[in-house]
Amino acid sequence: MIAKVGAKAPNLSISKWVQGLPTNIDKEKDNVVLVEVFQVNCPGCFLYGIPQAIDIYNKYRKDGLTVLGVATAFEDFDKNTLENLELLLTNGETIGETQKALGQYGQLVEGKKIPYKIPFPVGMDLLKKENGVISQDKINEIIEANVPGFDSYSANQKAEIIERVKQYLKSKEYSAQTFEQYALRGTPSTILIDKKGILRDVGFGQNDLLEEHIKKLLEE
Repeated sequence: MIAKVGAKAPNLSISKWVQGLPTNIDKEKDNVVLVEVFQVNCPGCFLYGIPQAIDIYNKYRKDGLTVLGVATAFEDFDKNTLENLELLLTNGETIGETQKALGQYGQLVEGKKIPYKIPFPVGMDLLKKENGVISQDKINEIIEANVPGFDSYSANQKAEIIERVKQYLKSKEYSAQTFEQYALRGTPSTILIDKKGILRDVGFGQNDLLEEHIKKLLEE
């Protein structure tokens, strides 16, 4: 079942907690939970998403906020790996496009390392090997999550969208379980859950309203 805003938030599907004690949404009762979803090979995640999550963690961790990191993989499966996540968390080492972009902005030390440590628990999304079968249900699920108002498109537009989804599914080696259960559109993404375990917001990209939303949830 796809997670729905306003309904109980499903637990994260984690293959391994690489940093911090194993936990999950149902173990964080009475806390507001922010889940920062990123890919190791994602420049925007390290330019915007992760620094924002760290800043929010430092400001509100003593006020009832839990921040969890989930490294996922919906592309570049050779780079967005558990091994590269472990390198990042143990010694700050970046790879691929992340290293290239951060280097251009002068945000690395020793040419490849981030100059800070992510302070909250981080786990690796559970990746499921695809079997190559492309079902209509899967096509519909992706369209529902990513193409609002699909029914209003023309027949030709619908056919084009369906074909693009098919090509995407053909290229997929794995399905990332948390990423798909929350119908995320990319990385960086944020998942925000209130003190009662209800999913309140799912965001994608740079989110300037995130901190204000968290402050309101902490006051509830």
